[in-house]
Amino acid sequence: MDARDADLKKDLDATLRTRKELGEEYESALVDSFLEKVDQRIDGAVERRVRRQLAEQQMTTARDSRSPKPTDTFGERFGFGIVSLVLAIPLSAIGGGVAHLPGMLVAWAGIVGVNVVQVARTNPDLFGRRRRRDRGDTWED
Repeated sequence: MDARDADLKKDLDATLRTRKELGEEYESALVDSFLEKVDQRIDGAVERRVRRQLAEQQMTTARDSRSPKPTDTFGERFGFGIVSLVLAIPLSAIGGGVAHLPGMLVAWAGIVGVNVVQVARTNPDLFGRRRRRDRGDTWED
């Protein structure tokens, strides 16, 4: 029996003793008074539970908002491909003009390397790497 139950038992005993002293004509007022105390305790308990659940939901929401979002969208892939091709033209011209074929090969190796890194970042399963979330783990330490 915890302290709140002991307090409630004391209140009930006091109400019953008061009824014996005052008589049956005050019985309904005494019962109403005791039930009001019980209602206040129930309301307090419900309020504490609601606050606790709300805090837990807020913590869950905060954790979920910090977790990485998938960025592998069609628009991102398409845009990155277009930018790579647009930049490939001047890089090829500069590399070919300065160092001829070896310069052009270095420029294209850089362009291919950047695109491979982008694909690896947006598709971690493609090269055998798995995100921790895929195994059911969380991102937090």
